[in-house]
Amino acid sequence: MTALDRLAELAGIEPFYYEISGQRRDVSRETKRALLAAMGFQVETEADSAAALAEFERRPWHRLLSSVHFYGQVPDMVVPVTQPAAETHQPITWTLTLEDGVQRTGTAHPDALYHLDQAEFDGVPFVRRALTLPGPLPLGYHRIRIQIGSGDPGRPATDAAIAESSVIIAPDHGITPEEILPRDRVWGLSLQLYALRSRTDWGVGDFTDLARFSETAAHLGASLVGLNPLHALFPADPRHYSPYSPSSRIWLNPCYLDVAALAEQAACATANTVIATTAFQDLLTAAQNADLVDYAAVAGLKLPILRLLFEDFRRLPDDAPPRRAFADFCAQGGDSLARHALFEALHGHFYGQNPALWSWRSWPEPYRDSNSAAVRQFAQDHAEDVDFYRYLQWQADRQLAEAAARGRAAGLAVGLYRDLAVATTGGGGAAWGQPDIVLDGVNIGAPPDAFSPLGQNWGLAPLSPLGLVRNAYQPFVDAIRATMRHSGAIRIDHVMALQHLFWIPAGAFSAVEGAYVRYPLHDLTRIIALESRRNRCLVIGEDLGTVPEGFRPAMERAGILCYRVLYFERGSDGSFLPPAGFPRDSLVTVSTHDLPSLRGWFLGRDADWRARLNLYPDAETYGRDISQRRADAERLIAALVQQGLVDPAAAERWRAGAEPIDRALLAAVHRYLARSTGRIMMVQIEDALGEIEQANLPGTIDSHPNWRRRLHLDLDDLEANQDLQAVTAAVRQERPR
Repeated sequence: MTALDRLAELAGIEPFYYEISGQRRDVSRETKRALLAAMGFQVETEADSAAALAEFERRPWHRLLSSVHFYGQVPDMVVPVTQPAAETHQPITWTLTLEDGVQRTGTAHPDALYHLDQAEFDGVPFVRRALTLPGPLPLGYHRIRIQIGSGDPGRPATDAAIAESSVIIAPDHGITPEEILPRDRVWGLSLQLYALRSRTDWGVGDFTDLARFSETAAHLGASLVGLNPLHALFPADPRHYSPYSPSSRIWLNPCYLDVAALAEQAACATANTVIATTAFQDLLTAAQNADLVDYAAVAGLKLPILRLLFEDFRRLPDDAPPRRAFADFCAQGGDSLARHALFEALHGHFYGQNPALWSWRSWPEPYRDSNSAAVRQFAQDHAEDVDFYRYLQWQADRQLAEAAARGRAAGLAVGLYRDLAVATTGGGGAAWGQPDIVLDGVNIGAPPDAFSPLGQNWGLAPLSPLGLVRNAYQPFVDAIRATMRHSGAIRIDHVMALQHLFWIPAGAFSAVEGAYVRYPLHDLTRIIALESRRNRCLVIGEDLGTVPEGFRPAMERAGILCYRVLYFERGSDGSFLPPAGFPRDSLVTVSTHDLPSLRGWFLGRDADWRARLNLYPDAETYGRDISQRRADAERLIAALVQQGLVDPAAAERWRAGAEPIDRALLAAVHRYLARSTGRIMMVQIEDALGEIEQANLPGTIDSHPNWRRRLHLDLDDLEANQDLQAVTAAVRQERPR
């Protein structure tokens, strides 16, 4: 094995993968070199690789403590301490600082430490010994500090004789459905928040609309409301609107602010005067009546008014309750909020000058480093602008909290069910603030499959598994915790990324040139379990696609529910899985945002779109897909007949196309799934309303109106809609509240 191959193996790059056809594809040396370079290794030549390998193997032996240690609530904890063998005669003084500030201290003598391992580098022997600390510790994030030697103030220890690291005490299993669900099986309504339409919206669904939708869902018998990712995007560029391509997974998208409600609460005369003008009202009416969300128009309406509200807010005295609440929010947000707001101010500054400066990697050199003197000076010179972006986050958090509270008060036993995107875009705030963790020179995606012969490149930047460990997983903790805020459940998109993720070198011809990179699954699932228990939040893992061997049992052990889509759940003969065949600890749904709506599925609408956009290699492939869909539709109708949900005569009429895809058929399909053994069932609002189009057509960007479709019904008319009533009544019969 060459040095390059060995380094790639140690860094987590898997040497081969299997395509959907079963064909094995070995990862090339060029790909290994590109992925290692993205991780920060110098591997241009074999000599470089050998030097990088030697340093990589040497580095852990030159650290007294590793960056992070995981334990359960055990009686004793063994902390490995690494030293040169010549220095192992000195006592070790340790201090454990618990999350609440309480400290525990002690001293261990050399003869009490037992031997774990040893190695030699450059003629210097090193020894790794076990420092045993008394437990158990409370669940949480703690710190350990050790000092080698007596600690005599007259003889200050050198830096090499002092070390600190994180100690994470985590459960093996997150909160269970039994602990949080009011009944054995519950159901909810899911939606794309931007798609909501109301008489008070400004061209896009907002947090007040979410509150009202949650109340409607509760009145219909739902226990939770599912949402698209609410992550922060790019206020300066509203045309970057995919919720799965965020700037940050920690902060919120202020596009969803109900600005009219803020203006009324603030009684801002200037803002209300502008809103009342004919010109503003004309633009507002056009945005409200549009069938597709025009994000640029929405931003053009909202941001100027938000600026006026912020100016009014700044004039309040420092001791006014709103100013004190804002100060508290900023203090709680800490460096993360400050860095995000600073990035948004910088992004607006540079992108406003030149659209070619959209990515921070294109900014002038001094501003690419978030800790540079130029960035600090910008923060001082533009402090008001930075505060404005903090203000947007504060208001978004308040409105989301109110929506969650109103839903729970109306009867949502679980509450909001939020979505965590798999990664962020490399040009965004997360990457700017932590470039050693959010990597450049590589994108994530998926290897070739039946739908994408060249694989998929999602244009998102991976987290470095090595950087995560160096930083005690804090960026991952922050993303999980932020998504659980105001939530009763979360969905982790492409949850297989906890074990491995497909990386593609920047500039690669296709995803075929990528490779899987391993992540520390056990550590990540224990963090999820800890945050799940702390926030009393259920976790669902979207495990669609190629699932690595052993992954689903690991999810089950961690208490992460699996994700099952009716379209895909089949027997070996292609027949649909009977309701009793679904895993108990699963969330079940008919469709998802990336798949055709139920009515669109029956009609083959997704295939028609692909044909219209020339996404098929030839007419024959399109014809095969249409034929396959008709056969699948017949199989589904046969399953409904077998369950006694439709009579055979009606089934024949649907098969023959003599009867339209109506609410009776849509309700029967949902009742079929509602009978399943899955603990949670989600009903897409588009499916319940009989919408034909889907939210997103994978493989397209601008040719299909992804993430822009609005519901055809006003929010005020939803509860009385007969299609929605028929579907929810069918689900309630199987899953009563």
